[in-house]
Amino acid sequence: MTKNNGELYSRNFAPKANEVLSALPLEEYARVLPSLERVTLDLGKVLYEPGERLNYIYFPTTSVVSMLYIMEDGSTAEMGLVWCDGALGIALFLGGETTRNRAVVQIAGASLRMNAKVLRQEVARGDALLHSLLRYTQGLITQISQTAVCNRLHPVEKRLCRWLLLCHDRVKMDELIMTQESIANMLGGRRESVTVAAGHLQDSGLIHYSRGHIRIVDRKGLEANACECYRTVKNEVDRLLGAGTKPGFRS
Repeated sequence: MTKNNGELYSRNFAPKANEVLSALPLEEYARVLPSLERVTLDLGKVLYEPGERLNYIYFPTTSVVSMLYIMEDGSTAEMGLVWCDGALGIALFLGGETTRNRAVVQIAGASLRMNAKVLRQEVARGDALLHSLLRYTQGLITQISQTAVCNRLHPVEKRLCRWLLLCHDRVKMDELIMTQESIANMLGGRRESVTVAAGHLQDSGLIHYSRGHIRIVDRKGLEANACECYRTVKNEVDRLLGAGTKPGFRS
């Protein structure tokens, strides 16, 4: 491994790259550090299925995970995205052992994870980790609620803009690797509708789409074309996990 690759590896798996962990004071960080396992999450990997017992809580650093609800006929709709500002598997500290949604890696990358038994021990202490997780959960509830309203009231094109902006915020890159079929599954719409919406955005010079790759061309244009839901969720997450949280490892 070259020096540059080694530095990149270290940054990808650094606990401070996850907002929940970066809010911990030094002593609590030192205590939980040995319990954090580094894992690489490949695109499309299913972390858990509905009704399965959860064995780990994940703290993404560079990966993005989609929470999908699956209907009896197999149709799906995205409930929310989990990225470096949060954690996946909140049922473990809320008192449940399972959840009703599927967790699928939408953007490959790095994550840290903690065994369920260790998490329960840490939560029982009632220290900063629990408080950080609860703040994040409030933000996640806002995201899930806003997504439900958005999918019900807003047209596919505006929902697509919202979703692309959310992904762009998380990966910090202009190019996203995803098919229109996967986007349709996330948005709970038909592939044909997503194709038309993506075509409009491309004709307007906001994105460029080709063979599973979407490149953000005009970020400000996407924001102007998106519905209010994107800004609502972003503002609430920034409020809960921004300057008002305990600094810990934050720069």
